[in-house]
Amino acid sequence: MGYDLKLKIWRGDSSGGQLVDYTVPVDEGEVVLDAVHHVQAMRSGDLSCRWNCKAGKCGSCSAEINGRPRLMCMTRLSDFDPAEPITITPMRAFPVIKDLVTDVGFNYVKAAEVPAFTPTAEQPQAPFRMAQVDVERSQEFRKCIECFLCQDTCHVVRDHEENKPAFSGPRFFIRYAELDMHPNDALDRKKLVQEERGLGMCNITKCCTEVCPEHIKITDNGIIPMKERVVDVKYDPIRFFRRKPKAETR
Repeated sequence: MGYDLKLKIWRGDSSGGQLVDYTVPVDEGEVVLDAVHHVQAMRSGDLSCRWNCKAGKCGSCSAEINGRPRLMCMTRLSDFDPAEPITITPMRAFPVIKDLVTDVGFNYVKAAEVPAFTPTAEQPQAPFRMAQVDVERSQEFRKCIECFLCQDTCHVVRDHEENKPAFSGPRFFIRYAELDMHPNDALDRKKLVQEERGLGMCNITKCCTEVCPEHIKITDNGIIPMKERVVDVKYDPIRFFRRKPKAETR
């Protein structure tokens, strides 16, 4: 059954902006992105927002809905009280370009800083062979659609812009963790991620895990094990009894 929905959408650019009220008709089964598209089509043709697949797989339509980082295409209007307005704002951790579109270039800078997969001497080129348990262990992290909602909700950068140069963020900590878990990777990135990428600044509040649309256990399966391995290498007094670690890279 359809009804009229009240929206509050942030309109503006890098110089500032404000919430603007809209009322749009909605039908059963629609999502927040449908309501935004209706505003674009029938109310404000100059409203800017990113979207692509509308299926929760491209990560483009990230925004904050009633203050919570979410994908607009995966947020059903039926989850909200029809009598209450829905507030849609751009991701707070990144600079606004226009309306709901933000500059997420920070994330691509951090991606370029990750040392690439480096094969071991035992298996210098594909095809790489590895145990199924190792495949499953890292496969979870490859589900990431790079919506950057985890980066947006992480208070280390969300509330402290000055931390960005020294902090990679949860999306890239799971990339470091994935490479560190890979049995065919020859590089040891533990010292790098601790001393130059800000792993120690994460205090595992799990806010990144809570907003992940792919339900990746970023904290429990990625960041915490990575922290444990860093501590093991740096502080364990008997680590010299263990097998020789992979060569470190800086």
